[in-house]
Amino acid sequence: MTFDVLTRTAAVMIAAAMITVLGLAVPASGASVPGSAIEPVRECDELPKLFDLPGARTHVERAEVMDQSEPKHCYVEGYVEPAVGFQLRLPLETFTGRYLQYGCGGFCGQIRELPFPDCGGEPGGDVAVGATDDGHVSQGLEERWAADNQAARDDYFYRAPHVLSVAAKRIITEFYGAPPRRSYFSSCSNGGREGLLLAQRYPRDFDGIVAGAPAHVMGPMLGIYAPWLARTNTAANGEPIITSAELPALHQAVVAACDRSDGLADGQIDDPRACRFDPVKVQCPPGADQPHCLTPRQVAVARALYAGPKDPSGRRLFPGWQTYGSELGWDGMITPSPGLGGTSFAAWLGDNYLKYVGFPIGTPHSSLAEISFTAEQLHRLTAEGVKGNAMSLDLSEFRRNGGKLIMWHGWADPLLPPAATLDYYQRLSQRNGGFRRTQRWARLFMVPTMHHCGGGYRLSEFDPLHELVAWVERDAAPYRIIANARDAEGGVSRSRPVFPYPLRASYDGTGSIDHASNFVPAPPRRPPLDIVRWIGSSLHELPGPVAP
Repeated sequence: MTFDVLTRTAAVMIAAAMITVLGLAVPASGASVPGSAIEPVRECDELPKLFDLPGARTHVERAEVMDQSEPKHCYVEGYVEPAVGFQLRLPLETFTGRYLQYGCGGFCGQIRELPFPDCGGEPGGDVAVGATDDGHVSQGLEERWAADNQAARDDYFYRAPHVLSVAAKRIITEFYGAPPRRSYFSSCSNGGREGLLLAQRYPRDFDGIVAGAPAHVMGPMLGIYAPWLARTNTAANGEPIITSAELPALHQAVVAACDRSDGLADGQIDDPRACRFDPVKVQCPPGADQPHCLTPRQVAVARALYAGPKDPSGRRLFPGWQTYGSELGWDGMITPSPGLGGTSFAAWLGDNYLKYVGFPIGTPHSSLAEISFTAEQLHRLTAEGVKGNAMSLDLSEFRRNGGKLIMWHGWADPLLPPAATLDYYQRLSQRNGGFRRTQRWARLFMVPTMHHCGGGYRLSEFDPLHELVAWVERDAAPYRIIANARDAEGGVSRSRPVFPYPLRASYDGTGSIDHASNFVPAPPRRPPLDIVRWIGSSLHELPGPVAP
């Protein structure tokens, strides 16, 4: 054998040993095999006659055959009282018994187009899909719907995804003559929060859940962290301190300093926790103010963003901070965005939450300009925020019911800090007997270089739904999921395996560093110590409300 072959053989043997030690069984190859197609037993236009469905008083207002679409399907619109709008798409010829529900991002208030995924049968045709607007319609840039409407708030906080699951399954039963064989939920951001919330509070709604970049610490995230990001980068005159123009130079300096921290020079930072970088390295010469360097004031702001919010006594107010490598994602998130009237996304989120959502109706509210970053303000946000938080560590009923959970997060997420997800997963693992036991039903995947729910400076695509279906239906637990980057023509320019946390991908020494097949799982460089000590840690023990 050549040296390269010996090296590759050794790497594969080490990888196999690591998978065995952590209890990560390697599944058989191949996609999940769906059952035979289930034909509808009703006509599509009969569905509006349904109402008052058990568990969720439901009204179907429109049902229309889309015979020019692929696949042909029955398009359904309706609402669950009082105002949870929803859409369903029910395949007419290729349905095999799976229902997939998507979550809703941001403050929701709208339903985006529902794609049909490929879960193993005819591309896109074997799954019925659904989504909800979370109980309100957003108009413009202000979320006034929540100012004095507790029912709308509760729908958004926790009720809407659940009642849609009840209504959708009953409509599917009426349309096809049988309930769905398997039900899945998949979403990111606020939708990721909804996924965790469903596992925690409604553990029988779904067999499998994908929760990407979950905004599970909702109250502190929208009421403290987002406002803090905006205020930290805003001067007294209202102008941004760091602008979009400085971000490329800062990002290039960070990657140059930390690229090799994972042992491979490949233009990406796999784990920002190994990065050691001080923005003073790109500080301008005295008197200079150029986009390729930072002024002393900009250096101070960058340091603060990497450190995260603290109260005047130095106690953390949120379990997260900006990670090294996330800098390009600050554009529009922390720096002003033309699409939001010249404000940043963080400022828009924080101001709307503080004005209209974050405090009990009838009590004094706040705003981005008024909020103070103190323990008192954090505690003031708890009364209403706990209704939407998805922080419970008790997923025992979901686990006992056979539920499977895939969490994932981009390491370069500029909006929802990956540290918060790592904090939750390690707490969950401790509650459930450690990583090995927890990974029997709940796994976390940390995607290098990815921004918020997609995009990124290297890897930009990650979708674990296919692996979730295989886990639920064939007990093929995901031992790796591929993340991709694409070139200008749409071709895959780089692929990397993402292994269940805390494993990491390690180059085996042979072949292209842009091909996933040349990477194997390796143990973490240090024991996972991801629990963040912060003022709101006790929120993990507070139960949230459950809708009837």
